[in-house]
Amino acid sequence: MTVPPDRARFAARTSWRGGVASPGQRAVPEETAIAFSYNRFAYAVMMASPADLEDFAVGFSLAEGVAVRREDIEDIEIVPAENGIEVRMWLNETRIEAFTKRRRYLTGPSGCGLCGLESLTQAMRPPKFVASDFHIAAPDLRAAIGSLHGLQPLNAQTRAVHAAAFWQPDQGIVAVREDVGRHNALDKLTGALARLGADASRGAILLTSRVSVEMVQKASVAGAPVVVAISAPTALALRIAEQAGITVVAIARDDGFEVFTRADRIIFEYPAHVA
Repeated sequence: MTVPPDRARFAARTSWRGGVASPGQRAVPEETAIAFSYNRFAYAVMMASPADLEDFAVGFSLAEGVAVRREDIEDIEIVPAENGIEVRMWLNETRIEAFTKRRRYLTGPSGCGLCGLESLTQAMRPPKFVASDFHIAAPDLRAAIGSLHGLQPLNAQTRAVHAAAFWQPDQGIVAVREDVGRHNALDKLTGALARLGADASRGAILLTSRVSVEMVQKASVAGAPVVVAISAPTALALRIAEQAGITVVAIARDDGFEVFTRADRIIFEYPAHVA
């Protein structure tokens, strides 16, 4: 699969292999400043891959709590600028009122950002509880992990980006989003699922990164009951996952995986066939 040119560029490099230096080129992922605004009010600037920006806008807004549902965002405009890309969003009347109050509350010294006890409380806000009776057989989960390998065109070209995917037993991988940032990839996936109207409670999120607390918080916003990652989780991520009712599967490889929370959702043996 060919990657659109805005997502990657070829950079000149000198390779030293086996004691021999040789000139050449390598594909490297593009990274761009993405500025989010709501109803013309600036909110945040993120460094991200310049692709799937409408998905990114929706997923970021849901993760931040600026929007509660996809319909809270009435319009999205992507505006290329000299030093990056502006993503302009317009909220409905109810959400812009809440956003304006929040913006006044956060106003402070320009070098401060989110600081102080109130900001720490916001950063560690209780996760949304994911209530789902979804279950998955261990062999199917291993197959899901394996199916992701061929669906990362940007990483296949650059070996430098993360992916987040959503998998369902009856459909396989429904959506995949890639980005230089693992959080961005998951925000893009969340936005894609919201725009598709997909039921995140009936499947698993697959990550090509470690499981940090932010990734668990974002998964809870998406409503996914199972998070699977190729790397390990942090202790805090596991504590938050327990609170959120999320199954964390990590260190996922071709030969298996490890389940850290809510193992009751994983069926380790198929039930015996009844004639």
